Amino acid sequence: MTNKEEKFECFSETDRLLLRLLNKNDYENWLNEYKKRLPSQHRHDEGRMDMSVCTLEWFHNLVDKHQELALTDRAHIFGVFRKDDGTHLGMIDFSTLARDDFHWGRIGYTIHNQYWRLGYGREAVNAALAIAFEQLNFHRIEAHINLDNTPSMKLAESAGMEFECVRKGFIFENDEWTDHLVYYKNAN
Repeated sequence: MTNKEEKFECFSETDRLLLRLLNKNDYENWLNEYKKRLPSQHRHDEGRMDMSVCTLEWFHNLVDKHQELALTDRAHIFGVFRKDDGTHLGMIDFSTLARDDFHWGRIGYTIHNQYWRLGYGREAVNAALAIAFEQLNFHRIEAHINLDNTPSMKLAESAGMEFECVRKGFIFENDEWTDHLVYYKNAN
């Protein structure tokens, strides 16, 4: 960050949700909702997590890192909050893959599993895609999804993303190169 006072501001609001960068006052809310997670519901759901390393100082450093990533356009990471009570529901992020003639990014999304099947995922992804195209100036957003992650495929499709292809040996995870489905959406 070139100027410690410089901040990145970008957000979206829906009928039920607010998407925005985390701030340092979100710590208790953020931590409490991670602690309320249910056991893992499927292979791609982390479920309950060990949050013991997530101290207040650790969280403040995370917020600063998110700001730095946004200011340098490497990544844009948004908290998803319920508007009526401010509850932290999850996170959505964009990684910048290329700018120049491409304006190409990747989306990732996580809704805490205690809030699944309430429509928050679709609503949040739609709001995030609006941020990507209208505020972050991306032309193309891709979701890279494991071949067996049916809930993620359904969420991408429900947000208007289209299946494009299977990229072979695309992402290095679990000590091997794995195939991924590519879903995409272009700006209108």
